[in-house]
Amino acid sequence: MTQLRIATRSSAQARTQAENIGALIERMSPGVSVKYVFVDTHGDVNQTTPLHQMGGQGVFVKEVQRAVVDGAADIAVHSAKDLPSQTADGLVIAAVGERRTPNDALIGRSLDDLATGATVATGSVRRRAQLMRMRPDLKFVDLRGNIQTRLSKIPDGGAIVMAVAALEILGMTEHIAQMLDIDVAVPMVGQGSVAVEARSDDKTTCEILSAIDHLASRYAVETERAFLAELGAGCSLPVGAHLTKDGMFHAFMATDDCSDSVQLVGSIGDTDDNLAVGIAAAHECRTRLAEVTE
Repeated sequence: MTQLRIATRSSAQARTQAENIGALIERMSPGVSVKYVFVDTHGDVNQTTPLHQMGGQGVFVKEVQRAVVDGAADIAVHSAKDLPSQTADGLVIAAVGERRTPNDALIGRSLDDLATGATVATGSVRRRAQLMRMRPDLKFVDLRGNIQTRLSKIPDGGAIVMAVAALEILGMTEHIAQMLDIDVAVPMVGQGSVAVEARSDDKTTCEILSAIDHLASRYAVETERAFLAELGAGCSLPVGAHLTKDGMFHAFMATDDCSDSVQLVGSIGDTDDNLAVGIAAAHECRTRLAEVTE
């Protein structure tokens, strides 16, 4: 029997989504078993520094990727939104899991139920910028920690912001006060999807992973990642992009201080180059944001 060693973070969310991928591998490839290799990342060890001050994307994946590159594991399982826009040397995204609900959600109180000047906790500058567009009166504080920790930090009379997919993975969607529409809160690139990396020269493992690759989700995530790669920015900038199931591409970009922002939406046809659409949207966002800040 072939055994695949799966590297993942040890948080409840990361562990559960890795176990879901492992179960799918074993179901789709009889004769293959999986073993889990748990890794602590820089983002897990440092629970106090705001994410945008830690270098943005990559703080939750680099050590997991290194386990694969160094041969301690065969594949790495991540939340796709945590991956830098450029694939790490020696690795390839060999599979993308079927996407869960990509939206953000408010926990505690809905937007309409938040009093003037209420406090919202979030570690994402993108989420702050988007909520400021709708409610410029809100106050914001930083939020770090695992899901249980974050749920315990709902400000008095306020709310926290979380990805719906994270709550779905752990069966905790009853905490949601309001799911935010993608029209007003464009998700982070890859949000709701799980990315599975393998060594680019490990053809056997890549072949096994091809059986679990969800093509529609891969198409969407690749489009969104093309947008982010063209900007050359991670989650240290307020940016978001999402391709819906019906082919509508949403893109968002704001200034560092969240004071100005732009949002685009357009459709992708069956014959369009999806990567080119992502790249073009990045150029358009950058141009429009420069115009509104002049």
